[in-house]
Amino acid sequence: MKKIAIVDDEQNILDILSTYLEDDFEVVTFSNPLVAIDSISQSNFDLLLCDIMMPQISGLELLKNLNRTDKSLPIVMMTAFDTMDKALESHKYGAKNYIKKPFKSLNNVKDIIEELV
Repeated sequence: MKKIAIVDDEQNILDILSTYLEDDFEVVTFSNPLVAIDSISQSNFDLLLCDIMMPQISGLELLKNLNRTDKSLPIVMMTAFDTMDKALESHKYGAKNYIKKPFKSLNNVKDIIEELV
């Protein structure tokens, strides 16, 4: 079973995604991106879903940090802010896709994950 990490400071997002995806993937959630960096760096994940706006460090900072150690990990960024500059910046640092919150459809989220794993 493919293993995915989800990083978001909103517990309800973690709960919704985890519940929806757990039948098809091994899901590990992190509400603190600083803890996530260490864990993701030391484990074998097949994909990372990561929020852009978080209080400790931004998802873009997390992306930059992980990209230094493992450029092969597919990363999908999530944000409630629909700004093209954030999408372009996340792609510049290695993100494979970009999802807007609130999600139009959880099936759409799963489709994006399945394309990358």
